[in-house]
Amino acid sequence: MAKRRRLTAPDASTLQELEEGFVAKPALGGALETKSAGPPIAQVAAEAASLNGMAAVTDRVALARDQGDAERLRQAEQAGLLVQKIAIDRIDQDFIRRDRMGKDDEAMAELVSSIRSHDLRSPIEVVETEEGYGLISGFRRLLAFRQLAASGQGFGEIAAFVRPAASGEMAYVSMVEENEIRANLSHYERGRIAVLAAGQGVFPSVEMAVDKLFSAASKAKRSKVRSFAVVHEALGDLLRFPTALTEKSGLQLAAALRGGAQVPLRAVLDGAEADDAKGEWALLQAALKGAGDTGRDTSRGGRPQQITRVPERSLAKGGVLRAEVTGDGLRIELKGRVVNADTAERLLQLIARQIG
Repeated sequence: MAKRRRLTAPDASTLQELEEGFVAKPALGGALETKSAGPPIAQVAAEAASLNGMAAVTDRVALARDQGDAERLRQAEQAGLLVQKIAIDRIDQDFIRRDRMGKDDEAMAELVSSIRSHDLRSPIEVVETEEGYGLISGFRRLLAFRQLAASGQGFGEIAAFVRPAASGEMAYVSMVEENEIRANLSHYERGRIAVLAAGQGVFPSVEMAVDKLFSAASKAKRSKVRSFAVVHEALGDLLRFPTALTEKSGLQLAAALRGGAQVPLRAVLDGAEADDAKGEWALLQAALKGAGDTGRDTSRGGRPQQITRVPERSLAKGGVLRAEVTGDGLRIELKGRVVNADTAERLLQLIARQIG
């Protein structure tokens, strides 16, 4: 029986010889490598390091791409270009005065049905406020969502563009632009919103409001808007069917008002209530004839007359006292109470002493 050979671990010098032998081994092509190569362990380490380096480059490229996407996302959000879901009860629909006056129940029912079936196709526009959000455009769409939510059909959130915090001026411009595109405003509604925006201090004057809100319109159209602004300032609180005024009738009223016909026009509207737009215009026409109006707007627009109405006062012995301050004077009206000439004279004397 052969004697088993006892194995012993190679020492350091033996391992060194083995390494040198691997280094001197010819390449597969048969030629002896002339350039010294590192130990296999070192080669493996180098290859691993190279692969790690390539992975690091790939990671850096991916990171840069992610950072670029994140920056573009932030920029889009800051510009109000991202659609967000917002709870409808956090939106103030009266953030600005609305230009659209009329309410079309049939069109509203169609909008509600469309949203119920197909959801919202066009997001609304809001700005962030201290209390939540203020509505800029999309008034009817928000009302439709609120109707659906009230009936228990969900719709508690609405898609919205959160626009950057802008001046009141830009908010009004955005609202008017949308309504001019989606559903053309009436002549009266254009003049009215200019007066309201100026009255809230958004614009320094009605004329400036018209120029800013309708900057894309022609000069002639802006002139007509200013004429209807005059009509709203002088008669807006008494007209029952203002949006039914045609361009011709509105310009005729504006011309008469600039000529001083405000008192008889207000008197006829205050003294009789018309049942429809036709009846109301008949009353106005009668007052225009009585005032000797020519029916022609020779000024072609011009700066609207600024009228400030003083809150009326009920008198203890009956009657109501009203006053209006205009750009060229003061009008005082006593309604529901009869005074004689002597009382009127004393009142005039009191006013004369007061204002010097």
